[in-house]
Amino acid sequence: MTSIGIRPKPTGTEPPARRPARSTWHAVANGVVLAWLALTAVAALVQHDLPVPRWLLIHLFLLGAVTNAIVTWTEHFATALLRIPPPPRRWPLARLAILNAGIAAVLGGVAGGLPALASGGASAVVLVVAAHVAVIAVRGRGSLGGRFAHVVGWYVWAGVALVAGGTFGGLLASGRVPAGWLAPMRAAHAHVNILGWVGLAVLGTLFTLWPTVLRTRMVDGTGRIARWSLRAAVPGLAVAVGGLLTDLRWLAAAGLLLYAGAAALALVPFVRTIARRRPHTPASWMLAAGTAWFAVTLVADAARQSLDGLLPLVLVGFVGQTLLGALTFLLPVVLGGGPAALKANAAVIERLWLPRVAAVNAAVPLLVLPVPGWLTRAAWIAAIAALGSFVVLAAATVVRTHRPSPVIAGITAGVLLTALAAGVAAGSADRPGSTVAATGTRTVDVALADMRIRPGTIEAAPGTRLVLRVTNEDAMPHDLRLGTGQATPMLGQGETATLTVPPLEESVDGWCTVPGHRAAGMTMRIEMTETPEHAQHGARQGTQHGAHEGTGPLDLAAPMSPEWRPYDAVLKPAPGGKDHRVEIRATDRELEVAPGVRQQMWTFNGTVPGPVLRGKVGDVFTVTFVNDAAMGHGIDFHAGSLAPDVPMRTIQPGERLTYRFKAEHAGAWLYHCSTMPMLQHMGNGMYGAVIIDPPDLPRVDREYVLVQGEVYLGRPGSAEQVAKMRDGRPDAWAFNGTASGYDHAPLTARAGDRVRVWVVGAGPSTGTAFHIVGAQFDTVYKEGAYLLRKGDDGGAQILDLAPGQGGFVEAVVPEAGHYPFVDHDMRHGEAGAHGILKVTG
Repeated sequence: MTSIGIRPKPTGTEPPARRPARSTWHAVANGVVLAWLALTAVAALVQHDLPVPRWLLIHLFLLGAVTNAIVTWTEHFATALLRIPPPPRRWPLARLAILNAGIAAVLGGVAGGLPALASGGASAVVLVVAAHVAVIAVRGRGSLGGRFAHVVGWYVWAGVALVAGGTFGGLLASGRVPAGWLAPMRAAHAHVNILGWVGLAVLGTLFTLWPTVLRTRMVDGTGRIARWSLRAAVPGLAVAVGGLLTDLRWLAAAGLLLYAGAAALALVPFVRTIARRRPHTPASWMLAAGTAWFAVTLVADAARQSLDGLLPLVLVGFVGQTLLGALTFLLPVVLGGGPAALKANAAVIERLWLPRVAAVNAAVPLLVLPVPGWLTRAAWIAAIAALGSFVVLAAATVVRTHRPSPVIAGITAGVLLTALAAGVAAGSADRPGSTVAATGTRTVDVALADMRIRPGTIEAAPGTRLVLRVTNEDAMPHDLRLGTGQATPMLGQGETATLTVPPLEESVDGWCTVPGHRAAGMTMRIEMTETPEHAQHGARQGTQHGAHEGTGPLDLAAPMSPEWRPYDAVLKPAPGGKDHRVEIRATDRELEVAPGVRQQMWTFNGTVPGPVLRGKVGDVFTVTFVNDAAMGHGIDFHAGSLAPDVPMRTIQPGERLTYRFKAEHAGAWLYHCSTMPMLQHMGNGMYGAVIIDPPDLPRVDREYVLVQGEVYLGRPGSAEQVAKMRDGRPDAWAFNGTASGYDHAPLTARAGDRVRVWVVGAGPSTGTAFHIVGAQFDTVYKEGAYLLRKGDDGGAQILDLAPGQGGFVEAVVPEAGHYPFVDHDMRHGEAGAHGILKVTG
């Protein structure tokens, strides 16, 4: 049977230097891992009451807990499997101290707006890991090698990935990355850390850990498979990261497919071992489930070239379960004390393992799939409870065998809690465009870009001295002038200037002086609060409620939240057959309706717009309409002709009805909630599209559907929101539910493609003048009739639709580039009815 816990014997004739017991070292090192896990659980539990930024949760877990675990256990496995002496006694302790000081500096520096501290912390982490894998590589060369020599390669390349990912992270934390590189570098940072640092370390370890956990022998050929799969995984990851950095999605997809293939090859011994002996212990079930979620992650990531929206699956399903499974098996082994102590420790750490594993794996799909908000919250509670219970049990196991020194425990707790406190205190600065709270003397980075000033609001107590570091990230010149008289010079792209604000005595407005820019929304405000505590409270409120800050309109150029996923605008071909059975559910769901702005919406099937139905003339649609919402709703399909009394009636929560209609005429039809007042139900998102193809509709290269609607912020049905609806004052306009969403997730085509775009005006109060900048329409179809056909002498530039109307346009995109599509009523276009068609060569 494979063994990974062998205590190596000293070599040579000299007696070995005295070292602390290895069990004591493991108690200390894994105690640090458990401390980071505990902080992660605490931060997750308090995030609804305190402004805990999302990045802090991720980095507490991945950078704090997982990185410490990988460093500790890769050294353990390399030492045990290669039969080499442990490293000098001072190296592990120094490594542990510097690594965790660097992690705390990263968290505190990013949270506190101290880029030098954050970059220095990232450098420390990178240097420690680089030294760690260098020590493993050098010491591994002097070993006998044998059938376990392959582990060194996996650990070294995992360390190289962390060096690259940590470097990306340090650059991002420095604030010196050009705006155009931010999104590609974030994607590369996430992939190289998760698939490289974590993924390679896990795959390399499973070759020996998995048969050990199952108490069986390694399958034949494992070493050969390990070497070949590593030779494919590393180039695959490198190609993927290069593709993400250069925004070449095809290259990233190719790299991710190669990496996924390499991972599949690496898992062949894993599967063959299962065929020999099935999982039968808590650790084996956790490792099996974690590996399965890793496989799901790789498939989804290769298809999407993005980990956005997959983080719950990655963090909870894959990384979390793998870490907990490994610690469940390994901690009782390395803590020592003999067979009786091992059995007793295992009994403690495995307590209630079955409901914990069941809860985590039931929660994972609920965290990724579009389910009601209450179900997502319940899933998070279950996952956090499973993590928290493991931390308690594992800590009890460590303490019962090795009581920590009060001094060491106090210092460790102080460092970790300081990192958490720093992140919480500055959490409101996490999202661009949010309120920044300041007291004392504070330097605040201010960005001028996309006709906005970010942050839009800075809250500060009386007497605060602010230093504003102003950078123009836009292609056009901008400046910043304050009402107190301070002003920057006119700044070109990439130029920076500093403004020192006198001790604050009153609120101060700021704006760009370029003609028209102030009116367009390039404004900010330094808001004086009564006390420092009030400043912090104001920042907290701004973060929690997701409302936009500042004196201007929504900041539509700010980044979308990582969890946001665009509505899929690709229109699939009409399904075969004449009868179509569909289920549509009315649900209440919180959605991101503009960058960083979440809003409770009334929806069909959890999306705005609801699902698109497609068919042909003569098709029959049987719709089962179910009300899962908290109030009465109905449904009205314009695509059918029938008496509305029964099928369009309002049904109460928990009720259902069947709505059957025949598509007698072609067109782009609206459907919407039929419950009065329809203005409110449609204004809160209850609309969708039905596409009935005209006869002999030709195929095209790309086909999309866009439903334009209005966005009204505020609590649905509140007096303030209804007043805006009645006055026709939307906060934004949107294609497919998110203002400027397709600026952040462009539609795609290739040069020379014929692109057909179906458009439906959902209103409820305004229509659209749909236009694609740089393209001319050679086909226009509106309200069931062609206004222009391919081959006609003329062309068109606008598809004009009143509320409730629909149609489509076609154009051939002549060359590569970015083609904006807009509502040419510029009040609407500049307020969110805008997107990008990205055409590649």
